[in-house]
Amino acid sequence: MRSLLTYTVARLGLFAAAFGVVYLFGAREWIALILAWLISGLASYVLLSTLRDQISTSAVRRIESRRGANVGDRLSGGAAREDGLQEEAPAAPSAADGRDAGDEAPAARES
Repeated sequence: MRSLLTYTVARLGLFAAAFGVVYLFGAREWIALILAWLISGLASYVLLSTLRDQISTSAVRRIESRRGANVGDRLSGGAAREDGLQEEAPAAPSAADGRDAGDEAPAARES
């Protein structure tokens, strides 16, 4: 969080410096703002790359620590629980569709 605050303050400082330089060269109002925005953006891309890398690394580390188990592990665990529930289910007719457990699906009978 501290690196994000540092990066934001550095970006604002670059913008203020660029705006001051552009203003001293005679640009006024919207032109000065647009030029300062472009100049500070280019300067921050070059000068603040290490801060950006630090923020990116800390964000990835934080996301991975919150994620915990891998997605594949969670999916296989869920599939194993579902298989266990299906094995425990009785072979009685299903009340939802009115068919016996041994009946084939209608599409399979037509083939």
